[in-house]
Amino acid sequence: MQKKVGRKPKIIVSRTDHDRLLGLATAMEEHDPVFAETMIAELERARVVEDSALPETVVRMGSTLTYTADEAPPTTVTLVFPVEADITEGKISVTTPVGAVLVGLSAGQSIDWTARNGRTHRLTVTDVRQPVKKAS
Repeated sequence: MQKKVGRKPKIIVSRTDHDRLLGLATAMEEHDPVFAETMIAELERARVVEDSALPETVVRMGSTLTYTADEAPPTTVTLVFPVEADITEGKISVTTPVGAVLVGLSAGQSIDWTARNGRTHRLTVTDVRQPVKKAS
């Protein structure tokens, strides 16, 4: 069975990420309407679960993940909020076109995304690692 091109995979988002990302998207509606629209659409189609019920293999804020895009070699990044973004450290903002579509994907899932230049790319998540929890 062949997948339909452009069909978006099912995604899962933690309640905390959902609420924070919805707030970010709403706050950025005037400044960056494309991001706001993309993020709100992603959040609307996501299955929202309690933080503790989110599988370890799902991309969440703070996850370090490896993905391939088109024929390019694998890229490893950490998904962060805009204030933490630092491309030299591999920290990409959720407000970038690729960052916005990573939220909620699981290892093995693929999605089509449109770069700022208007070109469509196929991205596949190959590995997801969660941040180390600090001892309390």
